[in-house]
This record gives sequence, C-alpha cells and structure tokens, in this order.
Amino acid sequence: MTLPQRVERIVRRGLAVLHPCVYGELGAASAVADLAADLEREIALLMTDEDAKRISAAFVAALPEVKRLVESDVIAAYEGDPAATSRMEVVMAYPGLYAVTVHRLAHELYRMKVPIIPRVMSELAHSKTGIDIHPGATIGERFFIDHGTGVVIGETTVIGKNVKLYQGVTLGALSFDKDPVTGALVKGVKRHPNVEDNVVIYAGATILGGDTVIGHDSEIGGNVWLKDSVPPNSRVYNRPPAPSIKTK
Repeated sequence: MTLPQRVERIVRRGLAVLHPCVYGELGAASAVADLAADLEREIALLMTDEDAKRISAAFVAALPEVKRLVESDVIAAYEGDPAATSRMEVVMAYPGLYAVTVHRLAHELYRMKVPIIPRVMSELAHSKTGIDIHPGATIGERFFIDHGTGVVIGETTVIGKNVKLYQGVTLGALSFDKDPVTGALVKGVKRHPNVEDNVVIYAGATILGGDTVIGHDSEIGGNVWLKDSVPPNSRVYNRPPAPSIKTK
C-alpha cells in the first residue's frame, strides 16, 4: 500500500470518528484506536527522532474540539443554505463540508509539525471536491463553503467565525519574496489574507496578500479583485457593465 493510500485510510478513519452515521459502522468502538494506531505507524516512519505514540495521543486528545468545530460547520451549512433539507444531507452530500472536515483533521497534524501527511490529506480532499485548502490555514467555527468548486485557501490565511465563501473564491498570495543572495523563495512569512468574523465572499472573488484584512461583517461581491484591506461593515462590489440586448 502506498503512502497516499495509507493516508487515505487515515482520512476515512477520521471521518468515521467525526461522522459515524455516514462514514463508520454505528457503535464502532475501535474507530479512535484504529485511527491512533494507523497514525502512529506513519509518524514513526516519517519522524524517526520523535515520539510517535505521544504525537498520536495528542492528536486523539484534540478530536473532541475538532468534532465541535465540524458540528458547528454542519449547522452553518444547514442554516445558511435554503436548499439543505437536513443536517444529514449536509454531511452526506456537501463537498464544502467534506473538504473542511478533512482540513480540520489535517490542520491538527500541521500544528503538531507532522510532515507530508497533512498535505497529502488536503490533496485527497482537493481531488475529490475541487476545493484546495492548505492544512496550515486557520479557520474559525461555523465555516461554510457553498457549492465549493474552485475555492483556494492559502497556507497563512486566517479566517474568523461565521464566514461563508462561494465557489471560485481565492484567498491567495500577492507575490513571493526571494532571497537576495540565492534567489530562492522566502518561506515562513505571512502571504495570505485575514478574513474577520461574519464575512460573506461571493463567487469568483480574489483576495490577495499577507497584509490584506477583510473587516468583520463585510460582503465581498462576485469577481471582485482585492489586494487592499477593507474596514469592518464594508460592501465591496464591481460596477456592473451595461448589458447590450438586441432583438430581432
């Protein structure tokens, strides 16, 4: 079994812990133990100088908070989409919820400085949903990605509570600094924007830059291109072009 296949099994086990009614057998008492064992084996291979058992145990200890956050995401999706008929439908059929759930698992491993595994997890979700969330991104509770295809969220993005994104939104980097001597890209710096609480970003919007802040309770309209901060309670929209309508 290849590493991506083994990581995919870890993702399935994590989903079974968080959503047992959908991804695992009801009453599967071994779900957490199986997840911990799989994770410990992979960490032992990748981090030979670290205590794999300790890291795996820390990840398991974080699962209740991950579950709380995911449950808040389910509620946000159900309450934020008039087409949602039940929370179960959200869990079973919404790609945004799937991608965010995988992200929340991957983010815990990223915070623990586990290499490779969180990045592979994010790419598995990306390939399945078309939603690309780097495991380093920090995302608050009640996060909802509606429709989702084409969403990109960069590594140093920070998103507050109760934020909603639509399809095609990019929270990305404006430019990449280079080392003046070697010419190599400078890593470990803030490159992606901050989005404060209660923000809605509509389809196709692009927001770039590590110094860019979208103030709380703001709306960013469809196809807006932003590389500057906006204050709280802002409404940012492009001026719509006048359509040309001809009849025979």
